[in-house]
Amino acid sequence: MSHTAHIRSHRKPRRSASTLAMRAGVAGGVLSTLAVAGAAGSANAAEPVTQTLELPTLTADLAAQVAQSADATQQAAANYELQAERDAAAANAAKQAKSDLADAKHKAAVAKKKAQEAARKAAAERAARSAERPTLTTTASTGVSTSTSTSTSTSTATGSAAAVISFVKAQVGKAYVSGATGPSAYDCSGLVQTAFKQVGISLPRVSQDQSTAGTQVSLSNLQPGDILYWGGAGSAYHVAVYVGDGMFVGAQNPSSGVQEKPLSYDPPTGAVRVL
Repeated sequence: MSHTAHIRSHRKPRRSASTLAMRAGVAGGVLSTLAVAGAAGSANAAEPVTQTLELPTLTADLAAQVAQSADATQQAAANYELQAERDAAAANAAKQAKSDLADAKHKAAVAKKKAQEAARKAAAERAARSAERPTLTTTASTGVSTSTSTSTSTSTATGSAAAVISFVKAQVGKAYVSGATGPSAYDCSGLVQTAFKQVGISLPRVSQDQSTAGTQVSLSNLQPGDILYWGGAGSAYHVAVYVGDGMFVGAQNPSSGVQEKPLSYDPPTGAVRVL
């Protein structure tokens, strides 16, 4: 017996052929797998993959729709702007109308007040004239008008006054024609102007001016030859000549012509004296 027979051997036990073969197959498979993976990795590294995104194509119909939408939006904006302008104009017009109405009311109130004041003034003037004017009565036996308060002058006219009275009485019965100054026809102021022209006195042509041509005198203190007027001084619409004894001569109207009448026939407003 060998002297080493009792010592365990340091050699590894032998594996069986089948075990070795299995391990060799596994290793070979692993190596082949790694080789394929490496080859694929190399191929992938050599050829990078590019991904393509496809965008929708803008067709003619879609372009038209977009254009129509833009036009509609623009038109809507224009409509809104136009409506805003109309609203602003309407507001301004309403404001102006309100202002004009207030102004018109103010002017109407002022005009009404002025008219009322003018009416009161005219009424006061009429009342004053009525108080100043003598109350006239007609005496049946003589047909001559006299005053119950203050008698008008009945003195006989002399000088220029007598000549004026003689002239106007001579015209009684002649026609009334507007604008006429004789010798066959007269209007009221034409008769007065022509009568005073006989004594060298030049009077204005129309009644308004003749009513302020001399000194204003009271109707209660008339003298033959005074000029009588109807209406306001400076705005008279009729004139005649006082001939004494409560009578006057004047060119009355187209239907009656030149006539001699009592003061009560048509009481005058006032009188002026030029002689």
